[in-house]
Amino acid sequence: MNAVKRNKVKAFQKKVFNWWKKNKRDLPWRKTIDPYYIMVSEIMLQQTQVNRTIEKYNEFIDRFPTIENLVEAETSEVLRYWSGLGYNRRALWLHEAAKQIVEKGYFPKTPEELVKLKGIGTYTSRSIPIFAFNEDLAAIDTNIRRVLVAENFAEEQTSEKELLEVASKLVPRGRSRDWHNALMDYGSIELTVAKTGITPIGKQPKYKSSTRFYRGAIVKYFTKKEKASALEIAKNCEIPVEQLDVILLSLQKDGLIKKDENNYSLP
Repeated sequence: MNAVKRNKVKAFQKKVFNWWKKNKRDLPWRKTIDPYYIMVSEIMLQQTQVNRTIEKYNEFIDRFPTIENLVEAETSEVLRYWSGLGYNRRALWLHEAAKQIVEKGYFPKTPEELVKLKGIGTYTSRSIPIFAFNEDLAAIDTNIRRVLVAENFAEEQTSEKELLEVASKLVPRGRSRDWHNALMDYGSIELTVAKTGITPIGKQPKYKSSTRFYRGAIVKYFTKKEKASALEIAKNCEIPVEQLDVILLSLQKDGLIKKDENNYSLP
């Protein structure tokens, strides 16, 4: 990196850290470096907004304070504590990943090992070592991507691979954890979509009355109801009867509910 670029990077790092000193968010998963807690928070945050995650994270950690507690829990209980976050398959993946880790006998520290766990993709395999172990890695989420584009380190059409290469050059050695927290806050609070006009690559489809909406409603229903027939489910979850069979089959296929004779329940 030549002197001009190095100066630009240093100036950018200083700008972001100075802003962060006054504006950092107080989030529960930032008060720990326990890799299990970090994994829980990162999987919860994959497709759920921060504000919605805080309460569920606290409840989940209170109930399953160690990875062994989670492994020993029944699937139905894990789903009950997850319900409300959406994308309930993530609860099953987290449960399975925890089992894989306990089986290993140690918590993986590298992206190469972590990405082999159930439900862990490229971003999460890098964010866990960053926030748990302060590894000098880069990770790109939607807020960080928007910051890089807005600050002219990348363009909206820049590929994920190129973004990662650019981001890696911006990480201040030994401060990766702080740096990524700062970038996320900077993008979430300061360089928002509304201010920059930079939109996420993939917009989420309409949620209300979608298949995902009804699937979540059914799982939530079973956190309070032990078992129910298909007609009871349709009535209480307000699901169009013509869509019910397909939705119930998809939930069974994903292991989120089971069928016993004419009734359904959590696994």
